[in-house]
Amino acid sequence: MDFGLADKTALVTGGAGRIGSEDCRVLADEGAAVVVLDVDTDAAAAVADEIESNGGDAITAECDLTDREAVRETVETVREATGGVDILVNNAAFVDAAAQVGEFDDDVWDRDVAVNLTGAYNITKEVFPAMCERGWGRVISMSSMAGLQGGFGQASYSATKAALIGLGKTLALEGAQHGVTSNVIVPNIVVDEFADLSGEELEAVNPMYERIRQATPMKELGREEDVSFMVAYLASQQARYVTGQAVGVTGGVDLFSF
Repeated sequence: MDFGLADKTALVTGGAGRIGSEDCRVLADEGAAVVVLDVDTDAAAAVADEIESNGGDAITAECDLTDREAVRETVETVREATGGVDILVNNAAFVDAAAQVGEFDDDVWDRDVAVNLTGAYNITKEVFPAMCERGWGRVISMSSMAGLQGGFGQASYSATKAALIGLGKTLALEGAQHGVTSNVIVPNIVVDEFADLSGEELEAVNPMYERIRQATPMKELGREEDVSFMVAYLASQQARYVTGQAVGVTGGVDLFSF
């Protein structure tokens, strides 16, 4: 199926990370010109080089999403280079904090709110009006099961990922009459090649992974491509009537099972 992305430009924040880089690859495979945005310029360049070596079209952009002036300048540079952003994937986030609220590091809270939530707001604010003016656009934000159900010891991550759902639905309302959709993906944990391990092997790598696998009705953990294929669909022409949704990619972990 042709997703109709051959004349579109997709900007992926956190584009050098595990999920972000796979988003870039899949979108490029579908014909989009990809902007790999990340603070890690070397890793972003490696992703872009890989895409181009496989016949795709990619450039890099370095930007601190918490710096509004830098975001404005970066979006303008991207606009000059590509003609404008048609697809925005809000993927950049920190997910390394683990402490209960009473012991949570205030600086980590502030950092995560600044990057995970305000960073997404900052760059969306710069590209969303132009999408509405052109009459076509896609905003896809990455939440998490922790954003729906909470996460023990993950106060900042859970709170920011929950807030992205509210932001995504608001954008859907504001863009609905302008051909712009906004959706939020809610994935289970994705673990790349660890998803191929047996339960015993996974337990040895990380006991939490095995507990999550056991709690997942499909009895397997997700892979980055499971998320990225959903990104490509939501970016497509075929998804024009899908907006304001929090779409689970979970293996059923959010279902009540016994």
